[in-house]
Amino acid sequence: MAKALSAIDYLAAPDDYAPQPVNVVFGDEAFLKRHVLANLKRCALGTDDADFSLTVFDGTKTELVDVLDELSTLAMFGGSSRLVVVEEADDFVSRYRPELEDYVGAPRPTGKLVLETKSWPANTRIYKAVAAKGLSIDCSAPKAAQIPKWLAGWAKKTHGVQLVSAAAGLLVDLVGPELGLLDQEVGRLALSVGEDRKISAQMVSRNVGSWRARTTWDMLDAALAGDLKAALTQLDRLLLAGENPIAIHGQIASTLRRFAAATRIVLAGEAARSRVSVQAALEQAGVRSFVLKKAEGQLRHLGRERGRQLYEWLIETDLAMKGNSALPPRLVIENLLIRLAAPSSRVSAR
Repeated sequence: MAKALSAIDYLAAPDDYAPQPVNVVFGDEAFLKRHVLANLKRCALGTDDADFSLTVFDGTKTELVDVLDELSTLAMFGGSSRLVVVEEADDFVSRYRPELEDYVGAPRPTGKLVLETKSWPANTRIYKAVAAKGLSIDCSAPKAAQIPKWLAGWAKKTHGVQLVSAAAGLLVDLVGPELGLLDQEVGRLALSVGEDRKISAQMVSRNVGSWRARTTWDMLDAALAGDLKAALTQLDRLLLAGENPIAIHGQIASTLRRFAAATRIVLAGEAARSRVSVQAALEQAGVRSFVLKKAEGQLRHLGRERGRQLYEWLIETDLAMKGNSALPPRLVIENLLIRLAAPSSRVSAR
């Protein structure tokens, strides 16, 4: 069974992957989905009069019969087929799974179907059917360690600039792992490059390390010093200035992931009866030398129990801000800060 194609690989050369009679775009990274869907539309319909041959359905409401009717309708212009997109199609797929499995085996020749879903389990018959006869594209968010390399390639392909390795890493540290926000920053920096079309780390530090970035670090420093009041004051300043809560979380998450990794290194050393110092663990986790002393104090404030829970907390916070919680994003961030600022004795192990 063929694996789903990663969105990053697809976007690197979309013309190499022709739209099939049935296509599935799945995952949780909205930026990747938006660009994948745009390229599928372009490759399937071209640009002239494309909108006349495109139909988009809301998968939470639409019926299969309506989708099939559109797929059976000839395109209004030219000889191209129609493109029918079912957005938020998780429920749609669940309701019509047997019928869709049959459709993959005998699709309409007059139209191409795109199902946009959050999940697409690999152990289902329909996954295997599309893998064999269609095109499935995985738009899951890439791992944090992969983002700088992706960003450098994206900057060259999309914005025509060279983003040096150190600049890409610094951008991810400052902005966070949200691909859409990173793309916006690269686009803004691309307007200021010189004749060499190069974005350096110094340029990133000068233009992206704004007061908002510094305020975010001050907020995290206050929380990790146990000063919740100061941390919430800085959070209010950022939100009143229009900062995106997802970007705030992304920026602090880069530091907290290093603390989580350092905790695991310390615990693994203890389990192997080979003691690793907190400072050495932080160095192995990628903490820069000039902030090691401060980071050591912050990790000691957190303690091992919270340190081992950090990955879980970060995932919870990320999912909550992307729709898994009814709480407004400000309260989601606030809850994370409360967990970080609380005295160690008030945070129990899970």
